[in-house]
Amino acid sequence: MSERQLHREHQSMSMMYGTYADILFVLFPFLVIGMQRLWDGRLYETLMNADLSIAAAILAGLAIGKFVLGLVTNRDLGRYKERIVFFIALTLFVVLGPAIILMLSITVGTEVPGFVAFVQPVLLIIAISLYSTAVSISNILTRDDGQEPYTANADEHLTDIAHVPGARHAPLDLPRHTGTDSW
Repeated sequence: MSERQLHREHQSMSMMYGTYADILFVLFPFLVIGMQRLWDGRLYETLMNADLSIAAAILAGLAIGKFVLGLVTNRDLGRYKERIVFFIALTLFVVLGPAIILMLSITVGTEVPGFVAFVQPVLLIIAISLYSTAVSISNILTRDDGQEPYTANADEHLTDIAHVPGARHAPLDLPRHTGTDSW
């Protein structure tokens, strides 16, 4: 396997770990609530409360943000624009809309139908899948044509990268003070 393939595989693994870390951080408060209800012997209430719909709505919102980021970052998408817009619509209609409707319906205070215990986990699983897809698409689209995405290394700060052909700066990278500036 070539060094470039190893580098891409390492980046893919890092992206995957980062994506699932995001998902775990979103789900962590809901895990704590579920564990407390399990301790109290009321775990079934977790499925009948709006907690899972809230988590699904948060992940759906994050997914839409990533899809939009991919659209605005790379304007030369051609036929792929429609596919990304399709994923945005899919996220809205399959996850975000139903999650918001469930949250509102559950919090009204009427009796919650039994199918909610099945629908909420399904919405959460779909939201996790769409968020993972959105992160992958966004990362692919934010790369320059055929180039690897920006990666910082220790030697980069030892040279003036502004004079290196093909060098790119990190987002929000501030210029270094050279000491020759006069105020």
